[in-house]
Amino acid sequence: MIKKTFLVTGGLGFIGSAIVKKLSSQKKYEVVVFDNLSRKNRIFNKIKNVKYIFGDIRKLEDVNKCFKNKIDAVVHLAYINGTSSFYKIPCDILEVGTKGIINLLDICVKKKIKEFYLASSSEVYHLPHKIPTDESESLKIPDIHNPRYSYSGGKIISELFCIHYGKKFFKKMIIFRPHNVYGPNMGNEHVVPELILKAKKLKKNKKIIKIKGKGDETRSFIYIDDFAEAFDLLVKRGKHLNIYNIGNLDQITIKKLLLKIIKILELRAKIVKTKIAEGGTSKRCPNIKKILSLGYKKNYNLDAGLSKTIDWYYYGIK
Repeated sequence: MIKKTFLVTGGLGFIGSAIVKKLSSQKKYEVVVFDNLSRKNRIFNKIKNVKYIFGDIRKLEDVNKCFKNKIDAVVHLAYINGTSSFYKIPCDILEVGTKGIINLLDICVKKKIKEFYLASSSEVYHLPHKIPTDESESLKIPDIHNPRYSYSGGKIISELFCIHYGKKFFKKMIIFRPHNVYGPNMGNEHVVPELILKAKKLKKNKKIIKIKGKGDETRSFIYIDDFAEAFDLLVKRGKHLNIYNIGNLDQITIKKLLLKIIKILELRAKIVKTKIAEGGTSKRCPNIKKILSLGYKKNYNLDAGLSKTIDWYYYGIK
């Protein structure tokens, strides 16, 4: 049997490693991972039968190392994530976003790679006109001076490159936009682990937990295993030049999310509201009709997913 080989850039990241695990579990696929080992606060576990190449996505000579292997398809996730990074290092984020996509696409064209999957983000919608938000929503950079939009700006640029290169050079080019994926070992810079770790420090903080914003901001979350299943459907059934939201429809406020975490942990706390970062989004929920049409089904409700995530962050159960 001739196996299909996927190159996954950013394959040691939270979402990237889930994709690598899913692909490598199938006998018909082989996987090559490209990463720079930059993610802090995550445990790196090598997966058997996966080849690892380390380098900087911004350096063409590093990316070229990957293509010394037989590559049939590319899944591009290499990026800088974490909301705090958006404000601190916008130039780095933009450089990784733009140089990364140009380097990859140029090599793919040269090597005649015909299959490309781009990880975009729900951040590209900013404040959408409607909730749930479908894939035809206009993409926005509301304030070019706000460093937060370095992240979404880089994603929008990447999408533009992929759509137009896709029309000319690829047989299958798909963009997917994850919406608040969570689970164990995702780092500490996202809302779910942030709240769990704050709950862990309750005794030191006199039963007070501070949250960003008023707490009435809403999100819809998808557990990492469900995300991996949804991505697998894109590989098997996704359509060329299509864009797919990956997420769930159930919305919850940040305050209710925190109360749910506290309840699972059987704790009590006073919730104190603080100023939300400039450019923060009040509501985020995807329309998922397109991924549902491919057969996506949710297996983990929020309680089940939170329990597994709490086991990791609160109790240290790996």
